This record gives sequence, structure tokens and C-alpha cells, in this order.
Amino acid sequence: MRGWMIKAHLAQIVHETHGGISQREAKDLVETIIDLLKNRLTQGESVKLSGFGSLRVMNRKSRVGRNPRDGSRIQLAPSKYVVFRPSRTLQF
Repeated sequence: MRGWMIKAHLAQIVHETHGGISQREAKDLVETIIDLLKNRLTQGESVKLSGFGSLRVMNRKSRVGRNPRDGSRIQLAPSKYVVFRPSRTLQF
């Protein structure tokens, strides 16, 4: 498969791999897992998925940037971002 793996594709793979799960149940399962991951990350917790990797929230400090339209200097507010680190078994 090439391109992006979207939730619908993931749910379809779960449905095809596990014969006893309907498409709707597979979709609900994928949604539940993603919601759990988002909730943990939103609370500032790290998530480790053995054999796959870990996700954690990092803080970006306030900094000076440039307005791309006119080149003027602007102050950028502090922000948060998610970092994925693959496990050793996933690294290529």
C-alpha cells in the first residue's frame, strides 16, 4: 500500500485480519484507540507501544519569528508538539 494510512484503511485491515469483527466494530475499535492516545498526550503523558515506538509531548519556547508577508519580526507564543520515536525493532 502506498500513500497515507487513514483510519478507514486501518479499520478495513482490522476487519479483514480478524474475521469475527464487523466493519463497524473495527471502526469503533480504531476510534477508541486513537481517542485513548490523544487523551494521554493531551494530559502530558507519554505513550509507549512496545515493538512500535513512543509518543511524547514536547514544549517549544516562545521565540522571535518573521511574518512571511512583510518580513517584520513577530513574537511567537510557546507551543506544544508531539514527537514519535521508533523502537529499535522498527528502525530501518
